[in-house]
Amino acid sequence: MSKSLVIVESPAKAKTIGKYLGKDFEVLASVGHIMDLPKNDIGVELAKRTFEPTLIVSPGKEKVVVQLKKAGAKADHIFLAPDPDREGEAIAYHLAIQLGTSPKEKLKIQRVTFNEITKKAVQEAFNHARDVDQNLVDAQQTRRVLDRLVGYQISPLLWDKVRRGLSAGRVQTVAVRLIVEREREIGAFKPVEYWTLDALLHPEKQNEKTLKARFIGIDGEPARVANGKDKDGKDQYIANALADKTQMDAVKTDLEAAQWSLVSVQSREQQRRPMAPFITSQLQRDASSKLGFNVRRTMGVAQRLYEGVDLGPEGTTGLITYMRTDSPRVSPDAKESAREWIAKNLGEKYLPATPNEYKGKKDAQDAHEAIRPTDASRTPESIAKYLSDEQLKLYRLIWQRFVASQMMPAIFDITTAKIAAKSAKTGKTYDFRVSGSVLRFDGFLKVYEVVEDKDDDDESKNKLPSLDGVKALALEKLEDEQHFTSPPPRYNEASLVKVLEERGIGRPSTYASIISTIQDREYVTKITGRFYPTEIGVVVCDLLVKNFPYIFDPQYTARLEEELDDIEEGKEKWTDLMNGFYDHFEEELKVAENSMEDIKRMEVKTNEKCELCGSPLLLKWGKFGSFFACSAYNKKDKNSCTFTKENTAAKPDLNTPEAQDAGEQEEYCENCGKVMVLRRGPFGMFMACPDYNADPPCRTFRKLSQKQQQKQSTPQPTGEMCPQCGLPLVLRQGSYGEFVSCSGYPKCKYVKQNLIEGMKCPKCGTGDLAERKAKRGNIFWGCTNYPKCDFTSNYKPVTEKCPECGSPYLLEKTLKSGVYLECPNKKKGAEEEAPAAKKRGKKPAQPEPGTAVACGYSKRIGDAPPPPTAETHGPVAEKSGDKRELQPA
Repeated sequence: MSKSLVIVESPAKAKTIGKYLGKDFEVLASVGHIMDLPKNDIGVELAKRTFEPTLIVSPGKEKVVVQLKKAGAKADHIFLAPDPDREGEAIAYHLAIQLGTSPKEKLKIQRVTFNEITKKAVQEAFNHARDVDQNLVDAQQTRRVLDRLVGYQISPLLWDKVRRGLSAGRVQTVAVRLIVEREREIGAFKPVEYWTLDALLHPEKQNEKTLKARFIGIDGEPARVANGKDKDGKDQYIANALADKTQMDAVKTDLEAAQWSLVSVQSREQQRRPMAPFITSQLQRDASSKLGFNVRRTMGVAQRLYEGVDLGPEGTTGLITYMRTDSPRVSPDAKESAREWIAKNLGEKYLPATPNEYKGKKDAQDAHEAIRPTDASRTPESIAKYLSDEQLKLYRLIWQRFVASQMMPAIFDITTAKIAAKSAKTGKTYDFRVSGSVLRFDGFLKVYEVVEDKDDDDESKNKLPSLDGVKALALEKLEDEQHFTSPPPRYNEASLVKVLEERGIGRPSTYASIISTIQDREYVTKITGRFYPTEIGVVVCDLLVKNFPYIFDPQYTARLEEELDDIEEGKEKWTDLMNGFYDHFEEELKVAENSMEDIKRMEVKTNEKCELCGSPLLLKWGKFGSFFACSAYNKKDKNSCTFTKENTAAKPDLNTPEAQDAGEQEEYCENCGKVMVLRRGPFGMFMACPDYNADPPCRTFRKLSQKQQQKQSTPQPTGEMCPQCGLPLVLRQGSYGEFVSCSGYPKCKYVKQNLIEGMKCPKCGTGDLAERKAKRGNIFWGCTNYPKCDFTSNYKPVTEKCPECGSPYLLEKTLKSGVYLECPNKKKGAEEEAPAAKKRGKKPAQPEPGTAVACGYSKRIGDAPPPPTAETHGPVAEKSGDKRELQPA
């Protein structure tokens, strides 16, 4: 019987699909991309303008590729089943390159896609296997090449002009630009004063029925206050308001002896239609407003729901459809499933005569359905015991939205009463209005709660007493209130996703990475859920926008997204897009190389004076941003003034109550949504998923930048005192790991060393032997008299004499077979030790003068410790090539 190989991206997805396909299929995971552009080279052909990318096997994926090739060679058929989007198609294409190295092997490779991981959908997908879609591959490849050109050709300018290690991103820069521009709007905002007036009234003969009416105008003319102009230059007004207290006091005085009467009462029916099932951006926004999930957490939890959750007797099951989509389209079978559940559990009155239809921004049928449960009859309550808390919350949100989308509208009875107050003093008629509503039929609201806009004065919140036969009204009290207009709010994750979607910047699959990247690069910071641009973010944004006005224009970025869509649909060649882009880019790049402002070397005169000598201060740029420095400083004169101070005006105000209350923001795994944990490894601290060693594992980690590591590494008291100055000793985190030093640094430079008690250096005889850590994290032992004495040992010396050759010390070696005490003169030990020592540029332990060169003494003293894991040692440090383009963790 023939054997087939199926390749997906993740082990969790492989586990779910393997259950549906049976023993004739072997399902393996590529664990994401297996090929990419090289890190140490731009990897794109520019001389002839072909823009062909140079693809290599991604570092660290060599073993995965070898495993897949071996399995592919044995299989009669190979099915490539990554996710059904551009990214997934590119993974399939790269797999086909590696596995289809001959015409015969190419013939047995096919592509399968499914929108949901259910038995029916998976098996149906294999009945419609196809070739890799080159249009989808070209669209993804174009995005990758665009981002590589921008990252690798602009970043060197930032390194030279601002700070080494900075990186420019094509779409991320536009997102930072939006945040910077919003911050400037807030800074330039001038509040407008306005006053509102409410009248508490009741029918003259019915004191117990009070209603609150809002003042709206005088003698039929609406009351309004000028509020500047909108972005198109049109005048804006605040309705139902007066400009100042003087006007308000005049109106209140005139109303003291007014006659109040009910002019009219109008009633009407208002329907609220259900909303479409979720698309990616709407799911991210609702999860933020209703559940408090950030974008990365939402997508991580959704990923696990899509790939499958163990439901006990039912086994591992995919619970939702693919979660990266911008289409509200739903399959006929899914609609019918929802309608059956509604009719059975809620009744026919909640069921429309025909299924509700929803259209997206495009009339064309999009490739993916909306985000919905794979089975509407699988209610959140029925599977709650199998889901984590966050999985249950998100699944309930998706299930409720989908079921509600196939229900009847909610119906409200809206009543509006117009009230007049005739002034006896001036004869003016003051107009008031009050509205209210009653929910007559809950419809889809029975299942799905609508989050009201906080700024929306919703009439449905009010309830009016019966006004039948009422003509005259009596005034109880007038309530006036002063207001000031507010600046536009800073973006949070939900509102940033909304504006990116509205302006066509990025696509559903990119929002999470955009938001993560701009924070990882420290271009923005999040305080109480709102984005503030950092100083370096503002500087980089301004330089890029000024020198690359076309490339980083939001409208141009949106237009590129539309062209990528055209490539996907076969309407445009990817090389045509690249040529058009590079014409603009190359021209702007030449200008920027000559004219970009040199921030790194700036010296701007200021009106501020030095606090020490009174000389003018200069605004300069340093490693951590701008600062003020005394102009009297002379590098060659040791006695010159060295005064400096931070430029706090250019940095976010972290002393506000909001910032103080913010605390540490939790970070969530982008693959499974769980709270990431801080780990410490030989290469520094890092964030890791708690399920790194689970089954199936979630191998997600993120390295922390040096600045982030410093922030996490607050010195911790040890309870010991410094033997040199008497101040407390503290535990610090350094480049090579933890160490204990004096809290009085830099005045006292004492560092506590881990010494071998009772043992002197066997080479010089005077120094102690201390534990040291090398750059790569490996431990070695060396003389404290270094550099005068260069004795080092890769193994811990032990104060025990060799019984065979008389060496004054032995070495404690940990091997796979156990822990041993061996003589440093053991020939085999020297051979083992020498290559490793040579590789690290260190000398092996030196034999004691006068002793034999070879000794066979070896004694086993214990078992070997378990192998290191990510939990105990952290992720392996990647060899860094060109760092101009930051790679995601």
